[in-house]
Amino acid sequence: MNILVIHGPNLNFLGQREPAVYGSLTLKQLDARIKEHAAAKKTKVRVFQSNCEGRIIDLIAANMAWADWLIINPAAYTHYSYAIRDAIKASGLPAVEVHLSDTAAREPFRRLSVTKTACLKQIKGLGHNSYLKAVDFALKNDKK
Repeated sequence: MNILVIHGPNLNFLGQREPAVYGSLTLKQLDARIKEHAAAKKTKVRVFQSNCEGRIIDLIAANMAWADWLIINPAAYTHYSYAIRDAIKASGLPAVEVHLSDTAAREPFRRLSVTKTACLKQIKGLGHNSYLKAVDFALKNDKK
């Protein structure tokens, strides 16, 4: 199985941005954990991060023929990017939306996800384990 992982804006600041909320792992460390977890399950991953909405859409389009699943943390775009939501739907990829923090327990504006409706599942509030649980969910629910 091939899984495309996309991290949205400001995730490049992991490890220094509000560690009490987002944890102490850097993006490089998070990516390594995702890759190790997937490799142990004989799964290939491609991991990208972008702060740009259009680039995230381009990454989905460029990798949709390769990928069997999409794991995406749209970050702040979660709350208002209908363009990313539409790209997820257009790709035809089964998708899981992930968040490091529990968005439902944070500021009111973070509680709305417009991208969630394009995904089969949302996993949040488990820190880096949100991504690992998303890999496991994809493996368990793959139809191929």
